[in-house]
Amino acid sequence: MNTSSRLRLKAMIVKELWAVLRDPRARITLIVPPLLQLFLFGFASTLEVKNITLGIYDQDRGARSREVIDAAAGSPNVRHLVRLDSPQAVARAIDNREVIAVMSFDANFSRDVAAHRPAQVQLVFDGRRSNAAQIVNGYLGQIVAGVGAGILASPQIPGGSIVTNWFNPNLDYLWFTMPALIVTIAALSVLSVTSQSVARERELGTFDQLLVSPLRTYEILAGKVTPALLLGTFNATIYLLLIPNVFGVPFTGSILIFYLALFVYLIALIGIGLLVSILARTQQQAFLGMFLTTIPLIILSGYAAPIDNMPGWLQVIAQANPLAHFLVIIEGLFLKSMPLGDVLANLWPLLVIAAVALTSAALLFRSKLE
Repeated sequence: MNTSSRLRLKAMIVKELWAVLRDPRARITLIVPPLLQLFLFGFASTLEVKNITLGIYDQDRGARSREVIDAAAGSPNVRHLVRLDSPQAVARAIDNREVIAVMSFDANFSRDVAAHRPAQVQLVFDGRRSNAAQIVNGYLGQIVAGVGAGILASPQIPGGSIVTNWFNPNLDYLWFTMPALIVTIAALSVLSVTSQSVARERELGTFDQLLVSPLRTYEILAGKVTPALLLGTFNATIYLLLIPNVFGVPFTGSILIFYLALFVYLIALIGIGLLVSILARTQQQAFLGMFLTTIPLIILSGYAAPIDNMPGWLQVIAQANPLAHFLVIIEGLFLKSMPLGDVLANLWPLLVIAAVALTSAALLFRSKLE
């Protein structure tokens, strides 16, 4: 690269940075919302169900049913117990959403336990809150099983099981959601910047100036890539500092590998954002195009639902999603110190996506210039 080319490239980069940062409101928008999203998602988008209001319909009123009820009341996830005295009261409590579940004991529960006959606790759930009901079912099942094991245990008959959770010993939901937020929020911020870059030139009337300027295609695109790349790297660095120190999620991998993977991931996103911006005629169209692109990318990333659970044809499409590959890398680097070989196995698809997206954007942009 000769001196004149370097000067043109520097001028283009400075121009694009000023276009993004000269507006004080734009500066606040690029930095403050990602931080707010980190804290809001971290504390609000919990996969746990806490502060449960649980209904109790106890026809037995014996020692064993009280033992199960006391165990439920002592659970850290149960906030309040509601005593119910009839099947109609059970129906009303569920129907009015006063409780999410009801534990029901028949009149012979304690006698059946004492006689070593099968004794069951009926659990009734509010199926309108299906995900929460499944989680509460797991909580209550563990409580009932724990009480049952305590009743039947003896020195001669050891009971129970030892459970070990690898990579997330306490099954803390933050250990799953916080690394994934680096993937999703970085995608939102980078795509929002790049999708506006070329569309902004058209709307402001400066696109025609690019047509007569001595700038080459790669110099123009390099200038438009730089602000989004710097913004994405800055936000990811902030997250890398906050997530272990504020939210307690450990980072066990290599910092160098993290930034290598992040660079490739951001380039892939920038290529997609440039395609949206080049195809759009106005900034409003670019914003809508960014929105229409981002939602499928997040849904197919594996953050909300595992890719393996999707239909086969969607799993194939998900392989072209940069978020899906970077999510695997990020979770591996945070939780299990993913070695370089495993990172590279997920990094090369990102390289392919980045190359295809940037090449397509460059060819399309050149055609527009011509």
